[in-house]
Amino acid sequence: MREFSLWQPLAGRDFRLLWLGQSVSLFGDQFYLIALPWLTLRLTGSALALGTVLMVAGGTRAVFQLLGGALSDSFSPHVLMVVSSVVRGLVTGLIAVVVLLDVTQLWHLYTLSFIFGMVDAVFFPAYMAVIPSLVTTEHLPAGNALLRGTGRLMSLMGPAIAGIVISTAGLTAAFAIDTLTFVFAAVMIGLMKKSDRRADAPIEEVSAPSQRRGRLKGLITSIGEGLRYAWSEPVIRALFLFICAIEFSYAGPASVGIASLAKNRFEAGGGASALGWMMSSLGGGMLIGMLSAGSITGRRRRGPVLISGAIAIALGLGLLGFATHLLMACAVLVLLGIGGGLGNILIMAWIQSRTRKGMLGRVISLLMLGMSVLEPLSFALAGIIVTFNLKAVFVASGGFLLIASIFAIASPALRTSD
Repeated sequence: MREFSLWQPLAGRDFRLLWLGQSVSLFGDQFYLIALPWLTLRLTGSALALGTVLMVAGGTRAVFQLLGGALSDSFSPHVLMVVSSVVRGLVTGLIAVVVLLDVTQLWHLYTLSFIFGMVDAVFFPAYMAVIPSLVTTEHLPAGNALLRGTGRLMSLMGPAIAGIVISTAGLTAAFAIDTLTFVFAAVMIGLMKKSDRRADAPIEEVSAPSQRRGRLKGLITSIGEGLRYAWSEPVIRALFLFICAIEFSYAGPASVGIASLAKNRFEAGGGASALGWMMSSLGGGMLIGMLSAGSITGRRRRGPVLISGAIAIALGLGLLGFATHLLMACAVLVLLGIGGGLGNILIMAWIQSRTRKGMLGRVISLLMLGMSVLEPLSFALAGIIVTFNLKAVFVASGGFLLIASIFAIASPALRTSD
């Protein structure tokens, strides 16, 4: 049975605390995401320096990703989230002081990026692993939709507010605001009860022997166990491969492709403005898709729904290559965003509900690592194809995803599983 239930998870006190803390923290992140590049450029005037600062964060996150997943399965996710928030608050607070004293040096920014990358690698697996303990399996889509949808909403409205603050109050104020939001998030998470049990799981699952033993094993061994588990579970393995195919097909066209489309096809109508409208259409569609996924309960036929959504995305990508009017491109991007947002929530809820207790952090970290590797490859390949033929990047990406969807239809794990 399906019913609208987007707000159901907010009935739980702990979920409300997590949602409130992360909503404020994600709003603060927008100040960091604007202030760090602006500070780097003001300090060095070099786009290369900015690229390396951002690369340090992404590279560090990828290197520590699997370790972060193992830690979240070996220790309390609540404690890891609190510590992560406190560390990020301390670091941004120190940067605010450094900026205020006007003694900022480039190595400060490299250090900031390194610490953020390392802490993010720990925080996100713990964050995703704790959600099933706060809501019932039936309401996992709604819980994920509220958390991810709020993040998407903050990323839509936050940068403009951050830009106004930086232009009027300065960079110190931006880093100080981000610091305060991390402190607020740490307090909210600290107020949560320290239950690691899924909301609708039997009591005996909490003290599973495998979880108790996991605390005593080395982290390297723990990572290996997570990799073997993920590959041995047919549904998780099939989902992982399908997600990688979707990410590889989607990432390049959604960034390099759309920007090139605005520049080469819609420049006469104002290329930068066209890019803004297209990115807003994609982001708005993703928000709609996420909230729609969270509004419907029930787990039946998730595989066919996911595959159908991927086929729709594949066709939309191909159609985007033939868009000759901005309005048409925006309409297609809204539909692509809806499909992407819907699939994002369905996949995450499916993984959370299917993964064995004590393994979720490592499974999530493996998924994140795969995406962090494939995303830059997709960017690079899209850039190469665009130099030869703009239309080809969308047609090729859509075709690749369509082929992956056909393979998914042939997979009993996805086609028949609920």
